Amino acid sequence: MLDNNYLTPKQIVSELDKYIIGQADAKKNVAIALRNRWRRMHVKNEMQREIVPNNILMIGATGVGKTEIARRLAKIADAPFTKVEASKFTEVGYVGRDVESMVRDLVEQSVNLVRQSKKDSVKEKAEQSVEDIILDALIPPVRQAPKNAPTLQLENEDANKMSDAELNEKTRDRFREKIRTGEIDERKIEISVQAPGGGGAGMMGGGMMDEVSMINLQDMLSNMMPKKSKKRKVTIGEAKKLLLEEESAKLIDMDEVKDEAIKKAENTGIIFIDEIDKIAAGSGKGGSSGPDVSREGVQRDLLPIVEGSAVSTKYGVINTDHILFVAAGAFHVAKPSDLIPELQGRFPIRVELNNLTRDDFYQILKEPKNALTKQYEALLGSEDVSLEFTDDSLQELADLAFHINEEVENIGARRLHTVMSQLLNDILFDVPDVIPQNAKVSITRELVKERLSGLVQNKDLSEFIL
Repeated sequence: MLDNNYLTPKQIVSELDKYIIGQADAKKNVAIALRNRWRRMHVKNEMQREIVPNNILMIGATGVGKTEIARRLAKIADAPFTKVEASKFTEVGYVGRDVESMVRDLVEQSVNLVRQSKKDSVKEKAEQSVEDIILDALIPPVRQAPKNAPTLQLENEDANKMSDAELNEKTRDRFREKIRTGEIDERKIEISVQAPGGGGAGMMGGGMMDEVSMINLQDMLSNMMPKKSKKRKVTIGEAKKLLLEEESAKLIDMDEVKDEAIKKAENTGIIFIDEIDKIAAGSGKGGSSGPDVSREGVQRDLLPIVEGSAVSTKYGVINTDHILFVAAGAFHVAKPSDLIPELQGRFPIRVELNNLTRDDFYQILKEPKNALTKQYEALLGSEDVSLEFTDDSLQELADLAFHINEEVENIGARRLHTVMSQLLNDILFDVPDVIPQNAKVSITRELVKERLSGLVQNKDLSEFIL
């Protein structure tokens, strides 16, 4: 999983730069945290178990890149990642999600990652099995062919000299090639596929059971139920997809997947806790009544998870000692110091993210691999319409987004989605009825001003802005 080619902190920042503009301090800290995991895994003595990750608290307004940094970090590391919102959790004893569910979500992600990796490794063997099943449905082998099956004809002068078995094998080889090339993907065949298991256990317990017990009971009952299969008439193209899933699953050892997934989640898992400021005492008045009653309780429930504890999941027990926790919040009303001291101590690295400037907006529209401009170009490109943005139109869009954020509410880069949508909606509507294929659409500064002038003039922008 980890090798000497693992990215250095500079390389990690360089990868993040492809998608996120600015926020150098935040990128530097998460890059160090990620590299430290590799370093810990290569510590040879018992000190390896003692080294704990430095969890990070990101402080910054909405839309400045907090979530995107954490999500991209997980992709770079090929690590299980889950994002949760602290405001969704409630103290034990209240109705709502308990904090341990975030760890169960992480393990689920880890199992999916490992399972997919195993599927890729057995794909060739599984595809061979799928071909055999489809061939058996199309042309049963001679030993299985019913007596009244039609005689197979081969356009070959040697056909008469061949035995039935040889003729059958020759025909199967020819059809195997057609299956591989997709030549007969539209032909329909009848196959047996596994019927989805019933979810009857979902109502059991009537609220008297906790989440773990419910998961374990459902898992146990699904294993006890006999696997049913049913006949379906599908195209060969569809059969390939359905059967590949089933055949891959047969070739994978799920016990091995579970063990590997638990280790992966324990050593490389990243949990991103958003809106942590919403459970700080200062985020409401009164502190002990109404919606605030369980805020400190949620923090105290979070504490053992972040400190390191054993959590039961349906795949086994996971230890949270070395999971990296990244918390984030705007902290407009509350302050980081409003969190309980024990929880503050568990997030020793504090990073303040900067509000986006005009130039940042311009760079966001122009540079990232997934820039909004590139997304819209790809969308219209699918209909053979060429869309291009002049440099001054990007400057105008950046200026407009920055101005609206100052006038109304600062929602960061998310403002660009609204502005771009308002700008391009008419064009998207007119393709292909009014704007034909192979047309070229150029977005200029004048067009931006014309289409979006109403947004700037109207001081009450709630009609236009989400």
